[in-house]
Amino acid sequence: MNRLPTDPDSIRRLGLIMAETGMTELELADKDCRIRVVRGFASAAPVATIVQAASVAAAPAAAAPASPAEEKGEFIDSPMVGVVYLSPEPGKPPFVQVGSKVVAGQTVCLIEAMKTYNPIKSPLNGTIVKILVENSAPVEFGEHLMLVAAD
Repeated sequence: MNRLPTDPDSIRRLGLIMAETGMTELELADKDCRIRVVRGFASAAPVATIVQAASVAAAPAAAAPASPAEEKGEFIDSPMVGVVYLSPEPGKPPFVQVGSKVVAGQTVCLIEAMKTYNPIKSPLNGTIVKILVENSAPVEFGEHLMLVAAD
C-alpha cells in the first residue's frame, strides 16, 4: 500500500509549504511510488509528478498551448529536463522573439541541466510563431518550447 499523499489537496499543501519555506523542489519516495514537486520562479505554479509503477499522472500545466493541431509549423521540443533560458545571460536580449527569422542550427534558447548550459537549436529555416515557455522556467523532456513556421 502506498503511504504517500497522492490526492490533489495534499499535493497543493506540499506546494504551499514549499512557497512558505522558499524551497524550489521536493521529492518523496516510497517503494514504487514517487512524488516530485518543482516550483518555478516568480509566478510559476507548482507542478507535481506522481509516478506509480509504470503509470504517470501530472498536475495540469500552468500555461498549456492552445490546440497544437491548429498550429502550422514544427515544434522545438526540450531534449532534456532542466531550466530554460531565453537569453544568453541576465540583462541581455533574448536569442529570438515571436516573429524572429531563424536558420537551421541557430541557437534559440539554452537549457541548464546539471550546471551545464546546453544550446537548443532550430531544426529548420523559418519564423518563430510562438514561444511556449517562460524564461527561467523548469522544463521536462519532450515539452514544446517554441513553434517555428517553415519559410
